[in-house]
Amino acid sequence: MKFVDEAFIDISAGDGGNGCASFRHEKYKEFGGPDGGDGGRGGHVFAVADPNLNTLVDYRYSRRHDAKRGQHGMGSDMFGVAGEDITLKMPVGTIISDAETGEALYELLTPGEKLMIAKGGDGGFGNLRFKSSINRAPRQKTPGWPGERKKLKLELKVLADAGLLGMPNAGKSTFIAAVSNARPKIADYPFTTLHPNLGVVRVGPEQSFVVADIPGLIEGASEGAGLGHQFLRHLQRTRLLLHFVDIAPFDDDVDPVAQAKAIVQELKKYDETLYEKPRWLVLNKLDMVPEAERESTVKSFVKRLGWRGPVYGISALTREGCEPLTRAIYTYLHAQRQAELGEVERDPRFDD
Repeated sequence: MKFVDEAFIDISAGDGGNGCASFRHEKYKEFGGPDGGDGGRGGHVFAVADPNLNTLVDYRYSRRHDAKRGQHGMGSDMFGVAGEDITLKMPVGTIISDAETGEALYELLTPGEKLMIAKGGDGGFGNLRFKSSINRAPRQKTPGWPGERKKLKLELKVLADAGLLGMPNAGKSTFIAAVSNARPKIADYPFTTLHPNLGVVRVGPEQSFVVADIPGLIEGASEGAGLGHQFLRHLQRTRLLLHFVDIAPFDDDVDPVAQAKAIVQELKKYDETLYEKPRWLVLNKLDMVPEAERESTVKSFVKRLGWRGPVYGISALTREGCEPLTRAIYTYLHAQRQAELGEVERDPRFDD
């Protein structure tokens, strides 16, 4: 299935049915009085977060979504039937915004979450509503109200705990395949990853986190080079970024330090908030470096880069160093969640 993370749709809630002006006509009932019923309300448009979906491809080819209008009121005190609602299933993490103003209107962050994104119009009043002691034969009725009509932009930002960042062929896909249940395309040429991949990493019983792999960046991505930085939005909800670097490139003219600095600059150009996120340095493909030279190679790289954060040397191909890295990620994420939840009040019965 083609991955689509952005789509534009037009939605229309149903109009309300018109009220009815009618009078009771029955044998031997000379003054039957008004009996016109109200119109039914128009159908609403709902959006629901479906955890089984991971792309907006359905809305790329189906842009128009209209709910049914309410039935008109009828005589004999009969009210119109409400229009049928429609429900649009969207992936978890979808942001719904106004296509014309760009204002974010809704976010679907919880599986099964259901939101009304367009309200159906109320039904009009029949002449039965206007009957009074001084108006015994009202002929007034009101039309139904129009339903809401909107032009919306749907934008998917995948929900992941950790995100992989780096140049093409840095080994991000190999890593996510080695530590999770994801099976991305892996090949020996650049840009094998064309859309984000999600994988669940299980560290232990009831201990897991979600990692996101996005297409690789290259210098000049902010100007559209390579695949551009259109997929960086999928890292905006992560708690931790893992910056992957190929420590042993095949081309001797390629400087890993220069590549790492270029990625950091592209990140800063795209979003200052994303640039400020916690970021760890992961030096991949250590199996390509002689064992005796690995420590000095890593130290030299870190010194030239001027990096002061956490550093991990791994080989995603042989899985060397992957387990300590995943455990460290889980420990960090777990601490972050606990800090956000706050300290749980301790039961005094367990105090010494």
